[in-house]
Amino acid sequence: MVEGSMTQGAGQGPEVERTATLRDFRVPAYVHEAGPYVHSAHPGEVAPPPEETYLEGYTPTERDLPVINRGDTVQVTIDPEAAAAPQADTGQGPLYVVGDVHGYLDELVAALQEKGLLDAAGNWCAGTARLWFLGDFTDRGPDGIGVIDLVMRLSAEAAAAGGYCKALMGNHELLLLGAKRFGDTPVNSGAGTATFQAAWLLNGGQKTDMDRLQDHHLQWMARLDAVEEVDGHLLVHSDTTAYLDYGRSIEEVNDTVRETLTRNDADEVWDLFRKFTKRFSFRDEGGADAVRSLLDTYGGTRIVHGHSPIPYLLGEVGSEDDEDNSDPVVEGPHVYADGLAIAMDGGVTMAGKLLVQQLPLGT
Repeated sequence: MVEGSMTQGAGQGPEVERTATLRDFRVPAYVHEAGPYVHSAHPGEVAPPPEETYLEGYTPTERDLPVINRGDTVQVTIDPEAAAAPQADTGQGPLYVVGDVHGYLDELVAALQEKGLLDAAGNWCAGTARLWFLGDFTDRGPDGIGVIDLVMRLSAEAAAAGGYCKALMGNHELLLLGAKRFGDTPVNSGAGTATFQAAWLLNGGQKTDMDRLQDHHLQWMARLDAVEEVDGHLLVHSDTTAYLDYGRSIEEVNDTVRETLTRNDADEVWDLFRKFTKRFSFRDEGGADAVRSLLDTYGGTRIVHGHSPIPYLLGEVGSEDDEDNSDPVVEGPHVYADGLAIAMDGGVTMAGKLLVQQLPLGT
């Protein structure tokens, strides 16, 4: 446990006003990128679908929210009993995953309490349960540092009870690390001048988070894994195949990401952030093949991700300039890509729902 994290309870710190974010979900141009896939030279591996042409660069001042038609996402009806992978009796507790939190601490605590993971005082009460956060703890919402403090505290409490609470690296963790480390230092974006500071502000960076950011928060974020496989579920933050650029095994990907952050080169970290911000690789035609390229490489029978809000995958929200937008309705995770992908970002930043889900689905 990192020193200091146990003394900072959830919700402590200066009061901050909840930011209206319904029309502040800015998605840079490279979210349209669906590739490129890494073409394998190993015999017997599944060949990925053809790559699409896209812009390599990113200008952090560009506001380009994609308009997704409802018909773009193929809806698949899944029988939960048939989809649930058999689990051996290992003595481990049930497995839960949490979608993007983005600073909405109160909503997170309420969702964890609803699932019986926290007690009324906000302490771990789930015994040997296993809890995975899929990344993106800060930005857009009012208390990102409070969220990180809570996750760090729960990690210690869960371990003491025989369970665990772990977290993955999201693109907003990379963005916050970059903004703190590099600030206004120009980086090679491929499409003009870019800086981490400008990108952080564009994507909902909160001054209160930066003011409260301490060394132990930075160290914790920099050590997060990017990919994990648990009970047949391949856990990642982003719905992209860009992970394939960083290794042919889970260990190799995680080591490469940590080594990149350790080298502390602004251009390298920017490229990592840019690739982890790609999205929508698993929807539309060829999406199931994209998922399979990850499963065949890293293992698992289903991929579970955050990053792309379910309302966008379903076409329930058009653009931030659409005056007819209404609050999206999110009931739970979204299963798609021939049943191989589970989306967990319920769109809490746009008045959706912060999702906490037990896996496998149907349990």
